[in-house]
Amino acid sequence: MMEAIKKDNPKIYLPPPLIYVAIFLISLFIQKLFPLDRSFFFSDIAANLGMVFIICSVAFAIPALIQFVRTKNAFIPIKPASSLQTKGIYSITRNPMYMGLLLLYCGIAITKGNWWSLILIPLLIVIVQYFIIKREEAYLEREFGDDYSDYKKRVRRWI
Repeated sequence: MMEAIKKDNPKIYLPPPLIYVAIFLISLFIQKLFPLDRSFFFSDIAANLGMVFIICSVAFAIPALIQFVRTKNAFIPIKPASSLQTKGIYSITRNPMYMGLLLLYCGIAITKGNWWSLILIPLLIVIVQYFIIKREEAYLEREFGDDYSDYKKRVRRWI
């Protein structure tokens, strides 16, 4: 029985960053088919805004990765978790890596100048939430029970 528990995992076989990349590439293709005016993106405001998003992405993702390394936890979603992360950046959001990827996506979309990338953000969030986060949450509930349920009550999924 213990062996079956140890092999349990979120059953996410596609690396989540690839979803962000795929949606971004789709947005580039849509821009070619249905071009939208890009003049805003050549402004100083857009350049600064893009950099702010990229810096914020690092502020979420790097501490999360460091915490996973320090606790010897797997950040590859096909592997089982060795511990529940609730401290540090995980006390602000349950998904700092996905939040960091979303902020990075926004920053790159703005610096590359593509409205379609921004328009597709709700689709990206829905895909990540329902095909990645929901599976991870179900797994964490199986793995950590009441500890995870209590954590979910204290900390929001995104921010």
